[in-house]
Amino acid sequence: MDDHGRDIGELLREWPHERGRIAARIIEGADGTPKLQVRLDLGLLQMELDGRPDGHRPHGAPSLLDHLRRRIEDAEAAGDGAGATLDPETCRSLREEAVQVYHRYVALFSLGDWERVVRDTTRNLEVIELCRRHAEREEDRLLLEQFRPAVVAMRARAEAEAAVARRAPRDAVAALDAGLDELRSFFEAHAAPEEAEPAFEASGEVQLLRGMRDALVPKLPASQRAELEERLRAALDAENYELAAILRDELRMMR
Repeated sequence: MDDHGRDIGELLREWPHERGRIAARIIEGADGTPKLQVRLDLGLLQMELDGRPDGHRPHGAPSLLDHLRRRIEDAEAAGDGAGATLDPETCRSLREEAVQVYHRYVALFSLGDWERVVRDTTRNLEVIELCRRHAEREEDRLLLEQFRPAVVAMRARAEAEAAVARRAPRDAVAALDAGLDELRSFFEAHAAPEEAEPAFEASGEVQLLRGMRDALVPKLPASQRAELEERLRAALDAENYELAAILRDELRMMR
């Protein structure tokens, strides 16, 4: 029997699926490079760790995003407005590539490969922004925006986990704060002024990042208390009462 008709049943029996859990591993491929595998309920998913998950090189580039980024940069430099726009088919292809990357970074998160998760979430945020700025149709400009909070939160979590792994809780808190700021900006941009704050507070991504942050603040070195107190005084002087409330909570937890 040729390779196209090979039964993978034995392989699946050796690595049983576990309901409710992401089962991922890194193996050495036949070409000698590492591959990422994910066990699904009905099979097995294998991806490249770098470049496009499926290993394709659209137009000779590492990814369709890379190709389009260069094309748009060249078109804008030449004053070619038409060359800097994305037609519906191109936007669809970009979304399909982003879905591949999503599956990869979810699996990598389960393995604790924080650096690659940051890389892939940053990359998908670039796709969202590229479509928002350059898609011909409004539908394509807005379609991916609904996923921005989830991608922002995943990146912030990975950055925080990476900082914890290198025993830098202060950097972890800073990463979570940056993610919360980005989420606040998102809701302010996409909701009416009177609805932005309630939407922000109700967001599951916001609650997740705040939960991580609350767990990390007590681990900050005691020497940072003076710095927090100074920041609190500066916030009060500037009448930034929202920041002042956050800093008070940090000081309370450090006590």
